[in-house]
Amino acid sequence: MPYRLGIDTGGTFTDAVLVDDNKRIANAEKSLTTRFDLAVGIGDVIGKLPAARLADVSMVSLSTTLTTNSVVEHLGAPVCVLLPGYNDEQIKQSGLLEILPAQLVVRLDGGFDALGREHRPLDEDGARRAIEKLKDEVSAFAISSMFGTRNSSHENRLKRLVVELAGLPVICGHELASSLGAPRRALTAALNARMVPPITELIGSVQKILAQHRIDAPLMLVKGDGSLASLDNAIEKPIGTVLSGPAASVIGACQLSGLDNAIIADMGGTTTDIAIVSDGRPQLSPDGANIGNWRPMVEAVQVNSIGLGGDSEIHFGGHKGLSLGPRRVVPTSLLGHLYPDVIPLLRAQLDGVASARSNRFVMRLENNPALLRQLNAVEREAWELLSDKPVELDAIVQDNRAAARALAKLKRLGLAIYSGFTPTDAVHVLGINSHWSRDAAELSARIWMRQMRFLYGYGRWDADDVEAACREVYELVVATIRRLLIEVGLNDFDLAAKPGRNDAMVDTITRMVARSHQPGGRKPLFNLDFGSDYPIVAVGAPAASYYRDVADSMYIGLQLPEHADVANAFGAVMGSVIQRAQVTVTQPQQGLYCLFHGDTPQKFDTLDAARAEAQAIVERLARERALAAGAIDPEVTLEFDDIHVHDEIDGELFLESTAIATAIGAACAWRADEPA
Repeated sequence: MPYRLGIDTGGTFTDAVLVDDNKRIANAEKSLTTRFDLAVGIGDVIGKLPAARLADVSMVSLSTTLTTNSVVEHLGAPVCVLLPGYNDEQIKQSGLLEILPAQLVVRLDGGFDALGREHRPLDEDGARRAIEKLKDEVSAFAISSMFGTRNSSHENRLKRLVVELAGLPVICGHELASSLGAPRRALTAALNARMVPPITELIGSVQKILAQHRIDAPLMLVKGDGSLASLDNAIEKPIGTVLSGPAASVIGACQLSGLDNAIIADMGGTTTDIAIVSDGRPQLSPDGANIGNWRPMVEAVQVNSIGLGGDSEIHFGGHKGLSLGPRRVVPTSLLGHLYPDVIPLLRAQLDGVASARSNRFVMRLENNPALLRQLNAVEREAWELLSDKPVELDAIVQDNRAAARALAKLKRLGLAIYSGFTPTDAVHVLGINSHWSRDAAELSARIWMRQMRFLYGYGRWDADDVEAACREVYELVVATIRRLLIEVGLNDFDLAAKPGRNDAMVDTITRMVARSHQPGGRKPLFNLDFGSDYPIVAVGAPAASYYRDVADSMYIGLQLPEHADVANAFGAVMGSVIQRAQVTVTQPQQGLYCLFHGDTPQKFDTLDAARAEAQAIVERLARERALAAGAIDPEVTLEFDDIHVHDEIDGELFLESTAIATAIGAACAWRADEPA
């Protein structure tokens, strides 16, 4: 029997499943993700699968949350962004300066107007100087020109320059999005460029392990809309994988639960992702994915993703009390499991003076050549300190403050990661979870309690009541999930309640949901049900620890399906290849129709002629893209999105029409008697 191999690489775990031709999971395994060398974790998990079945693998599909995590945590490879025609206000609106140093955001003369006419000549000399200066400091380049979707010639010329002078990956805004909105398109291009190195590394790691197991089968990647794409397509546009893991989990959860209407809740080590499925189909986001504080122009499953996971750091949040995430740390229970030698060091910390550095050990995380080249001698020595085992931060501060500062910089760059007290540690202390070291978890919890009490004046627990403190952390996680579910419900009701916004409304509705179901007492004037027809389907490794209490407190149905902890890997092999293309036709003046595609806008005398050419272009592009992405015999559908305005004198006036072609095809055929 042929099998499909699904792999999901998350921030904490790498999962692998073998799915038979009846769409059933034959084998499922988990291993720790090894961020410094992804091939190690991938090799471990695939090595646990039966060798005889691996020999019969007909397709391999990969999903990942690493790109989602990097956006939420504000991490990623250093990139240079070239912006012809942008002004300072547009750059500020884009948010680029929040994710990149100012010297890597380069304004250039150039750009076009809304009709695709050159606004100013492109400053190629300035571009050459910037590329030559920055090529050794970055991993990739991003390019976005004003009205680059109406005329892409400046972006294409700059792309050729980058390839010629730097030989690095380069991403153009018009290749990613056809909509207007220059600031968001620039951000989308920059985020895309930041993801090229990690996606390339991930693919290379998977290919290495597949070769070792002599698996010669097509390798696909899951995109944010749940569809599949070939390797070349994913490397060229890794921004499409920014919600790969959440999309795969939605598809996998739907298949595992068998429900047509559900709230899919995927909780991992770094993020919690919530999506709504209606009539068996996940909702797509019409205005781009919502990831942390960003909304890049990416067609994706409509997912609300926040920095809350089993590995989220629990820290003091000022007047709010305890806060969770979005920063991920290594749970101390995992640290003690991997390195038992840290347990005596934790005991010594507990016997010593409370410090903000307590509970902090430093480990290597990423291996980014562009960042490593920028390290000075002291930072390089600090990097070498981490080569064998974790370094105790408090000890290194006392012995070598210069090295401690260097370690802090490695952490800020994303090359290193701290350990800390997390929800995973709390559930180990409470006995809800027992995967890793309970001794390390309890020591970490007691150290954290002293930090909260003596450094921040927080905590009303008895000094020795570690379970009470961990129960408070547990309840905070449950309450945060509950709030996110309410916010998703408000978004579905078109009230645009984003995380951190409309807090009073969310609090009120949460209390109303609880009060509507309380037995006894006076019957409230309002009875409010949440998700009465949409049970929660909870998936992801930590989900079973929290969602029973979440569902009970909201009086909502819950399903924890079998294999819920590997839903992403299962969903990775269940998608189809979907590619879209769109072209816009506008009427800038009466009787003149402009079609925007490529370097030069095309002009027509009649709307019918312009629409016919637009249809031919998008149908050809969608089919070509689907075939290039690995589709088998794709089918193409077409739709037009027209915009008209009503004028009191002239009546109905045409403004623009967008031709949208969608090509869908299977990546690998299932059995003939099974639907694809």
